[in-house]
Amino acid sequence: MKYASGRHFLQIPGPTNVPDRILRAMDHAVIDHRGPAFGELGLKVLDEIKTIFKTQQNVVIYPSSGSGAWEAALSNTLSPRDKVLMVETGQFAALWVQMAKRLGLDPEVIVSDWRHGADADVIESRLSEDQTHSIKAVCIVHNETSTGCVSDIAAVRAAIDRADHPALLMVDTISSLASIDFRMDEWRVDVTIAGSQKGLMLPPGLAFNGISDKALAASKQAKLPRSYWHWGEQLASNKQGYFPYTPATTLLYGLHEAIAMLHEEGLENVFLRHKRHGNATRAAVDAWGLELVCLDPSAYSDTLTAVVMPQGTSADHFRRVTLEAFDMSLGTGLGRLADKIFRIGHLGYFNDLMLAGTLVGIEMGLARAGVAYQRGGVQAAIDYLAATH
Repeated sequence: MKYASGRHFLQIPGPTNVPDRILRAMDHAVIDHRGPAFGELGLKVLDEIKTIFKTQQNVVIYPSSGSGAWEAALSNTLSPRDKVLMVETGQFAALWVQMAKRLGLDPEVIVSDWRHGADADVIESRLSEDQTHSIKAVCIVHNETSTGCVSDIAAVRAAIDRADHPALLMVDTISSLASIDFRMDEWRVDVTIAGSQKGLMLPPGLAFNGISDKALAASKQAKLPRSYWHWGEQLASNKQGYFPYTPATTLLYGLHEAIAMLHEEGLENVFLRHKRHGNATRAAVDAWGLELVCLDPSAYSDTLTAVVMPQGTSADHFRRVTLEAFDMSLGTGLGRLADKIFRIGHLGYFNDLMLAGTLVGIEMGLARAGVAYQRGGVQAAIDYLAATH
């Protein structure tokens, strides 16, 4: 691409913009990862991250993408041919299903239209039928990044309880942690999957598993092969703040700073900020006369908005025109939604002016790409932001 003055607008649903404070924290000489200074850093971040998960239980950190945390969750708790109940709410849920198959598990998939969150009643019904308890885990994506639909994890936990089923509850929070309220202990989530590159405001490279005592007990009996992902080796080293292999040292400095920033703002305020920006973005989409992918208002995501393109219009063409003309990246449609939708990321290190600039770029991009829309989306969002400041 030719030179463009000004900063690039990275408005995909992750990786997200990295704050200067975190960049400066990461601008640190690499230290001995077996030395005492690193042990202090390790103990600090391993304890601090629990406050973001809202848990008193163990959280392990891998040098990995979020996909590694998926694999760690499955391989540490399950055995070959174990049945797992998985809800296909979108492309990322579908990829997790694909991984389960490759690992030798037997995923039973509850299909959906990709326009709603997981249906707790359907989960309860299926678990109630499973009198032999052949289903060993229920796997849910909290915030489906491909569609902008959120699943109600508290409702899923209640459904499992009503069915009186012992299955583990595994939840992918990769695009919701530190952006949308998540309560690992209160909702009795057994394994929480997370990544560094979204609400935690870091570059890609760290993945997380929050582990309940129930999941840890299951890991003692699990027969799937695991080496790099082995919780036991992680937890043994973590007791002194160390890792069983070379950790991502500079990212851990960034993580410490990110957690400090989240608590300075106040975690509940972070959630409210995301909700407000989600509402403003949806006001803009409605004013443009465009359609959301998510059809259930109670399931609207506060970290991203997925928008359906008018019939016969290419989402990829619109995104390309917007990138070339205004130096702004928007999220592509994934899987069955390829070239049919675009996604607006509004999460992590983000404020009102950044949102306004994003929406201005989209409205100009729609016009330049020849997409049929109604003017006034930006003003609708600005009016909402002004009224709710």
